[in-house]
Amino acid sequence: MRHSKIIASGSYAPDRVIKNEWFNKLLGEDVDTWLRENLTIRERRWMEEGQSTSDLCVQAGQEALEMAELEPEDIDLLIIATDTPDFISPSTASVVQHKMGLANATSLDTNTACAGFPTALSLANSMMVTDATYQKVMVMGAYGMSRFLNMDDKKTVTLFADGAGAVILEPTDEKRVGFLASDLRTKPEYYKHMGIYGGGAAAPAARSETKGGSQCLQFVEKFPKEINPRIWTDMIRKMAEKAKFNTDDIAGAYMTQININQIWETMDNLSLERDTAPTIMDRFGYTGSAAIPMVFDKALRDGAVKDGDLLVFVGSGGGLHFGACAYRW
Repeated sequence: MRHSKIIASGSYAPDRVIKNEWFNKLLGEDVDTWLRENLTIRERRWMEEGQSTSDLCVQAGQEALEMAELEPEDIDLLIIATDTPDFISPSTASVVQHKMGLANATSLDTNTACAGFPTALSLANSMMVTDATYQKVMVMGAYGMSRFLNMDDKKTVTLFADGAGAVILEPTDEKRVGFLASDLRTKPEYYKHMGIYGGGAAAPAARSETKGGSQCLQFVEKFPKEINPRIWTDMIRKMAEKAKFNTDDIAGAYMTQININQIWETMDNLSLERDTAPTIMDRFGYTGSAAIPMVFDKALRDGAVKDGDLLVFVGSGGGLHFGACAYRW
């Protein structure tokens, strides 16, 4: 049965490096020690003035095209997963499509916050299964959260960063190569816990600008700390059941990069070595929907991904959304 396989990847983070010590001065207290000891974060990248989410996407997409040895005209479909779009309307995908010269593609955005990349992978695979038009598909996760941070809010300003990651898919009929399974979930009772609540139809920008930073990212309530490891573990096991693979065979787990302890707990739950899930938050902070393709791109370019490897992509984000996909390289 026709399905997708990943043939290339790319990633990009802005040049502007913001070290933890910068926040010590900004906030008037030592946040560096806590960030390093609890989250391993030492620095992150923020966009320069004049850059936008679409610019990050263009850079990551060009890297993926180069790896795949393709031209922009070869791409049939572009899907961008982001909750920090250039505009409410039009889609960021249309902006990126124009900037990259993807003249023969159609494009769309999807927003399941930081679960966006595996959600978009699952969507892209489904579209490729049902429509032979899509021969070369580019999927991106992109994050420009520095534009939505309250500089006085230490709960958010020290964690979030900017970046983009991309993969290119093509169809295959090989049974044990490419897409194996996905698992998408939503816990909607948590939709008020975290988000950017100003600027949409419920609180239009002109009416919400002065309402205590509603245009900025807000942590309103804490999520249960056990929810990510529990659901991530269950999603991976569910995919293993669907695709009839053994979780012991997972060679690479590319996870949401916000909490290293939750990643390690998930690996422990599955009796996998902790380094099965590589991390990049020490250098890049939390890059949301870009984190998973960024960490995968680094692993691929470092030679850590081998033919036949079983790979899982697992993320979660505001909503509360969860997404996971399994692929055989």
